[in-house]
Amino acid sequence: MTLTDEFAKALQTAEQSGDVTGLLALHADDVTLRNLTQQTWKGAEGAREFWEAYLGSFEEVRSEFTRVQEEGGLGVLEWTASGRLPGGREISYRGVSLLDVQDGKVSAFRTYYDSAAFVVATPA
Repeated sequence: MTLTDEFAKALQTAEQSGDVTGLLALHADDVTLRNLTQQTWKGAEGAREFWEAYLGSFEEVRSEFTRVQEEGGLGVLEWTASGRLPGGREISYRGVSLLDVQDGKVSAFRTYYDSAAFVVATPA
């Protein structure tokens, strides 16, 4: 099993339990994390902040992985996430996450996803 496989399983566990401890254990001490914002989260505390904020964005969420692959220090996760936002609105969106793997840990995490799924259309 690759670190990318372990990461996918740890993320699903965190989504179900709300506990990010197992997921954080896979990150290097100097990890960087990025999403579609301009912000970069750094280190163990940054990773905790990133993942707790992610989980806090949903009443419930579940990621299903359609591709999990790792080669040459790069992990690729293609996924669909679905669940409910605060207030109960259903959501489903697709994305890709890239993991830089170094010395058995995630040294960098980047994720790209369909942010339009989070926008509520305003009636004309």
